[in-house]
Amino acid sequence: MKLPYAEPYRIKMVEPIRLSTRSDRERWIHDAKYNLFMLRSDQVFIDLLTDSGTGAMSDRQWSSMMLGDESYAGASSYFNMKHAIRDILGFDYFLPTHQGRAAENVLFSTIVHKGDIIPGNSHFDTTKGHIEFRHAYAPDCTIDAAADTQLELPFKGEMDLNKLEKILSETPRERIPCVVLTVTNNTAGGQPVSMKNIRETSALCHKYGIPLLLDSARFAENAYFIKTREEGYADVSIKDIVREMFSYADIMTMSSKKDAIVNMGGFVAFKSEELWRRCQVFCIMNEGYITYGGMSGRDMNALAQGLDEGTEFDTLDARIRQVAYLGSKLDEYGIPYQRPAGGHAIFVDAKQILRHVPKEQFVAQTLGIELYLEGGVRGVEIGAILADRDPDTRENRYPKLELLRLAIPRRTYTNNHMDVVAAALANVKERADQIAKGFRITHELPVMRHFTVELERIP
Repeated sequence: MKLPYAEPYRIKMVEPIRLSTRSDRERWIHDAKYNLFMLRSDQVFIDLLTDSGTGAMSDRQWSSMMLGDESYAGASSYFNMKHAIRDILGFDYFLPTHQGRAAENVLFSTIVHKGDIIPGNSHFDTTKGHIEFRHAYAPDCTIDAAADTQLELPFKGEMDLNKLEKILSETPRERIPCVVLTVTNNTAGGQPVSMKNIRETSALCHKYGIPLLLDSARFAENAYFIKTREEGYADVSIKDIVREMFSYADIMTMSSKKDAIVNMGGFVAFKSEELWRRCQVFCIMNEGYITYGGMSGRDMNALAQGLDEGTEFDTLDARIRQVAYLGSKLDEYGIPYQRPAGGHAIFVDAKQILRHVPKEQFVAQTLGIELYLEGGVRGVEIGAILADRDPDTRENRYPKLELLRLAIPRRTYTNNHMDVVAAALANVKERADQIAKGFRITHELPVMRHFTVELERIP
């Protein structure tokens, strides 16, 4: 008999989570102005809002934190992080920051100017926010197939090279500071990008003399999909795949709270010493000295260890198996999601469930609130609220996809928790025909509004 699969770790510490009643949740979400971000953590039973900084660190990571060097300048922890970035990712120059959006801020403060165009494959919210805040533009060059949630493709997050070349050929070189390739493509449903597409995107960028930036929060999960889905890589190690991926990039930003499995931390890394030096001023002004940025020594140590562990096959395999497990449970209930299951989350197709809610009433947000009321499960809307307003017309943007992202923290929940999530969604689906109205905005910020937006029910 073939032995069943078991996770390659054992649990050493547990943290209690709170059960609640539906009446509790109705009161709490009302008080939170129907913004799932505004809930207290103890008002949530299963928290799938994000996988960013919410995973369980390993014993080696916790041990390395105890050895953190908190010297202001030149700490040994900085050099541990430097060596990990050089040896695993292949970058000689980097600046530590407190998280990924800070890395974007340091970089874009240096290279992005008013009127610039930064094409990419579905820029994530903070990336697009930093670009548009500087009165620049972020055109989406993702392949069209990503908009069909039921289409099964092994690499559904890829850059459409024809779309990209049209922009590169029609735009003056000086107006394109870089091209952004996000791996995996979060906004399109956590979908990966093939090595072939990374290589060809790099070649196209360099044909026009434009740097390629890899947005790398989930680069290791992308490497896993290359190994398991792309011809020629089955016998290649994750670390070797990672080195090849980054050999095609000129710059990388990383929120290390994902694939490096730390609670806080990030960095921007460069092949160019000259650009590294130019960015230092914004690191010092906004984050801290260049050998700690926005990080403590203990967090730099944990990040360095996490980069090593996070690029091991068994760690990735256990993590991605759990995402696939939740997908299989949703299949049993006939719940549509962006297929195939992504690397870090399941993205439920809200428009296919809440067919009667108008797009102007924020379909994915409505589904997220209904799921919270049903089972105390918190997800996050990847739809019209996150898409924000057009920077020129100030009209709401309505993307092709209205998704409810259920991001699974690493090594945090069991498959029993996934069963609860699936059953709660199934209950919402059963009464979906009774849900015909959503929400309207009563307060919003001009950029990245979804974090603090306030809503009210439409009666």
